[in-house]
Amino acid sequence: MASDDPFDEDNPFGGLPFLGDLGKIFNNQGPIAWDMARQFAHQIATEGKSEPNVDPIQRAELAELARVAELHVANITSLQVAASGRPLSLEAVTRAEWASATLDAYRPLLDRLAERLSNGTLPSDVADADAQILDGLLRALNPMMMAMSAGSIAGHLATKAFGSYVLPIPRPDDRILILVDNIDLFATEWSLPSSDVQLWVCISEIATHSVLSVNHIKAAFEQLLQRYVDGFQTDPRGFEDRFMNLDIGSGDPAELQKQLQSALGDPENLLGALRSDAQSAVIPDLEALLAVVVGYVDYVVEKVAQDLLSSYESLSEVVRRRRFTTSAGDQFVEKLFGVEITSELVERGSTFISGVLDRADEATLARLWNDSKTLPTPNEVDAPGLWLARIDLPELNQD
Repeated sequence: MASDDPFDEDNPFGGLPFLGDLGKIFNNQGPIAWDMARQFAHQIATEGKSEPNVDPIQRAELAELARVAELHVANITSLQVAASGRPLSLEAVTRAEWASATLDAYRPLLDRLAERLSNGTLPSDVADADAQILDGLLRALNPMMMAMSAGSIAGHLATKAFGSYVLPIPRPDDRILILVDNIDLFATEWSLPSSDVQLWVCISEIATHSVLSVNHIKAAFEQLLQRYVDGFQTDPRGFEDRFMNLDIGSGDPAELQKQLQSALGDPENLLGALRSDAQSAVIPDLEALLAVVVGYVDYVVEKVAQDLLSSYESLSEVVRRRRFTTSAGDQFVEKLFGVEITSELVERGSTFISGVLDRADEATLARLWNDSKTLPTPNEVDAPGLWLARIDLPELNQD
């Protein structure tokens, strides 16, 4: 027998059974409806078109370039390019394949974010009856909304990424995924040799992977990113405002589903997620680590690429412009995870690396990756002399 209560566990939407059914379906998949996320990511990545497999010749050419890049990066960094000790796998993939793998890689952070946002509190000025309905709406639609947002993020990144590290977030395995079609489009647009751009991407991706795969670097990043995500505050009132214009009285489930997809498909509609004081406390340490990693990778890429690429000067200038020409969607994704790569952050990292090399040598610079104790503090990133003085203290080298 149906309850007379306008709100109950089986149907938090009262007279909107369609939404109640959707809530049941999506909540069975946890905090995010991952099947929907993959479908949404695929749709955006491919623009709804059929996507051919990567040409075997392209795969073979990329493999040759990867071997060259891996050798030169290892010679400069003295780091293992693969944390597992097994050979590094560098694969040419389609946009759809890249988007799906990226959802897997970012899943721990996205699940954590979804759980955080689902635990938001309602504003105190919401009436009890309205609060019950709104709370039911939040709980039932959150997995679907997060699925659309997650899919939108992965799909959007797939349309512009060159490799796995479009964002400097550690990956779970020793696979680097390269989007050769995106690289070829970029090379054509700027009249650059495609092989040069591919080799540059291989160098950059392998250098980034080498650093982010160092155990204590990966652990430090993961801890900071988790703290950042945990710091989000939710604004259910903002969520409610975004749904005020839904035509729920039409009685047409297909039309309502279309309206919901439009409302939820934009990642900026993440339940009104707001930055908090807790995140502000994390940002200095996260930005310091980002600056050092980005600065070091840029140093390695420049040192390797300028000797290998005939088009290095023009390519480096075009890549620099591309790096800082970001869309609103790009900026949102970077801010969502706290990995916003600004020109100021890049300059800060570059200044630190050059400051160390002006006072010491590459062997000393490589001590950045020895253990967690040798990571510079935010103040030391801005004063490399302080970092050099500290790592030479005898007690630091004691077990």
